[in-house]
Amino acid sequence: MSRSDVIVVGAGMAGLTAARRLQEAGRAVQILEAAPHPGGRMATIHLDGDAADTGAQYFTAFTPRFQAQVHAWLAKGWIHLWSMGLASGSLAPNRTQGQLRYIAEGGMGRLAERLAQDLEIHCAQPVVAVEGAGGFWQVHTRSGTTFQAPALVLTPPIPVILELLQAGGVALADEDRAALSSVRYAPCIAGVFRFQGEVHVPPPGSVQRPAHAINWIADNRQKGLSQGPVLTVHANPDYSRRYWEAPELEIRETMLAALQGYLGPEAQVIEARIVRWRHALPESPLLQRAYAVSLPGEDSSEPTLVLGGDAFAGPRVEGAFLSGQAAASALLQV
Repeated sequence: MSRSDVIVVGAGMAGLTAARRLQEAGRAVQILEAAPHPGGRMATIHLDGDAADTGAQYFTAFTPRFQAQVHAWLAKGWIHLWSMGLASGSLAPNRTQGQLRYIAEGGMGRLAERLAQDLEIHCAQPVVAVEGAGGFWQVHTRSGTTFQAPALVLTPPIPVILELLQAGGVALADEDRAALSSVRYAPCIAGVFRFQGEVHVPPPGSVQRPAHAINWIADNRQKGLSQGPVLTVHANPDYSRRYWEAPELEIRETMLAALQGYLGPEAQVIEARIVRWRHALPESPLLQRAYAVSLPGEDSSEPTLVLGGDAFAGPRVEGAFLSGQAAASALLQV
């Protein structure tokens, strides 16, 4: 059995942020991540030397706390400013003006790897159950390894959290279970296509199309991630629900049909990947930045189980970062 002061489940932005803050406060922290690498939806895949972001495509910074963090990443050279606007559907370079948009050097997955540096992280360790016993949390993994700590931070999507607690026999208070069960997520199917030939995506390398089934198109070459034309596309929730169980070939064909207006006459697909994000966007997030769970019969005034993630008071990268900060604060009582 592996022991620490705190276990963090999930190595997305919320989990990495919580773990870093707890470690800086002197806690011994272990992170468990189901995927073979950290990042969650901050994901980058590689295709024959090229790279493409598949989940989070960029991030903004509205709050002073996250703005300060963004400035620190800029100073380290981990990220750079991408644009102040995005093309809104046509091939013309007209852009919607708005907040500064940032992207990561080497892809969003590379930023997650940098944030995971100096943390004790166990990747490819899917958690199957969470159990509370004798003042400790025991986190059981599919590999058969059990991790133990007096405090626990859970950052997976809320339906996954509820499954883990149920599997370990952890009974939630009625009000907590009702609040957590109310959160719903929209799925997203993403496609990555590497082409031979030319593609025509207007600067800065993206098109957002809110009224279309394929509502996001990004050119990873203009983002500095690929040498040749590699496009990432995202489908809206309606399309994603409709095609969730569809064969990949069918999804590829429908996505390619939506891309025809952005492809040169000689463009041919030489590689394609389909990625399914089941819990892509919280449609009904909770109001708290993090959620300290009160277990029935628990006498301590200090929380030992805290939930975080982008379903808490704001989605996307910034929301996950702020939730991770809040989760750590709840355990540190600051």
